[in-house]
Amino acid sequence: MSVWKDYQNENKERFLNELLELLRIPSVSAKTAHKADMITCAEAVKTRLIEAGADTVEIYSTEGHPIVYGEKIIDPSKPTVLVYGHYDVQPAEPLELWNSPAFEPTIIDGKIFARGSCDDKGQFYMHVKALEILVKTNTLQNNIKFCIEGEEEVGSPNLGKFVASHKELLKADVVLISDTAMISLQSPSLDVGVRGLSYIEVEVTGPNRDLHSGVYGGAVANPITILAKMIASLHDENNHITIPGFYDDVVVSTEKERALMAEAPYNEDEFKKDLGIKEVWGEKGYTTNERTGIRPTLELNGIWGGYTGEGAKTVLPSKAYAKISARLVPNQGTDKMTSLLIDHLQKIAPANVTVKATLHHGGEPYMTPIDSNGYRAASKAIETTLGKAPIPVRGGGSIPICALFEKELGIKIIFMGFGLDSDNLHSPNEKFNVENYYKGIETIPYFHKYFTEMS
Repeated sequence: MSVWKDYQNENKERFLNELLELLRIPSVSAKTAHKADMITCAEAVKTRLIEAGADTVEIYSTEGHPIVYGEKIIDPSKPTVLVYGHYDVQPAEPLELWNSPAFEPTIIDGKIFARGSCDDKGQFYMHVKALEILVKTNTLQNNIKFCIEGEEEVGSPNLGKFVASHKELLKADVVLISDTAMISLQSPSLDVGVRGLSYIEVEVTGPNRDLHSGVYGGAVANPITILAKMIASLHDENNHITIPGFYDDVVVSTEKERALMAEAPYNEDEFKKDLGIKEVWGEKGYTTNERTGIRPTLELNGIWGGYTGEGAKTVLPSKAYAKISARLVPNQGTDKMTSLLIDHLQKIAPANVTVKATLHHGGEPYMTPIDSNGYRAASKAIETTLGKAPIPVRGGGSIPICALFEKELGIKIIFMGFGLDSDNLHSPNEKFNVENYYKGIETIPYFHKYFTEMS
């Protein structure tokens, strides 16, 4: 509708500046030092929702960081869309690898460089501005609710309690999330699923104290060496995961689904060039797109132990540590897969060390049907603004709350992301294209229009 585009064009500079202000708040949920910043960010989200036209906005305290709830109800009998997003961001470290300060958003070549620019402040804020457009142009035909939390990056430990105790408040017909990526604006796509997650930390202990590597080396097991051997054994020569039972519950994709995935544009030379690698790596028998979408993975996210400071210290360490994550696909349950991983690590550990494993967080895999009104509305909205029907793809990341929302509220989730896989999520120099930000704001009102018409 031209009235939407006109309003956006008249206010696009303000729309951008408001996002930049939000990005300047270091809302890092994983660090207690940023607790005050989390509250500041929640208050900022509340203010912007009120300014956009929400009738009711409230900040709900949790045992961790607060949740911002907002709503615009025009008629309880009309369809209701629940928008989910998160205002917390990943830690910015290593800071020295950023080309510009992580919390001083910098626009270079049409890209907003800042922590949280794509994940997820830029993407959830598209929905706030879409609400403003619909309200200010008097064209809103459905109800919109917002649930913007502050703990997604640490596994949403308190969201489940909130949703379970506020079912009536969150009652809706569909959940709309923009926390995923598309192939590109030229080749749009819609995620039809995300992978689950199991994330653990492992502690391997050898001797009861750090030892002199000359006096004791060769006679006492080095925990770092043992841990490295254990981790190396988790994949075989074909890069299959060796944990017994790991693949037992995997839903194997059909040839039809794999053929559909193959329609997505992919240039391996560009993929390798972008990442600065000479060759791709992964499970034998699957393409790169399949490895990051329909197959489970096991990754080492960090490893440390012993002396890592400046200069040399000849030490045989007492302990070694690793952070390990598994990305899961339907029907791999998080609890079962975590138990399999921990049990296997303890079983393969030699008698000269002890192993302690701690669960950090996890989430279930999720799939959404492509024949639902929500998916069809999202597909039609993207085709309206981008000129092409989106390709359905599987996302490689995880959004822990998906299965939770469906279980508690009994409704499906639609993923309508406008980020790109190359946006450096969780890495230094995270970015979000200004064009994608604006295109998301332009597209989202059409989702509400079409979903209301189809419901």
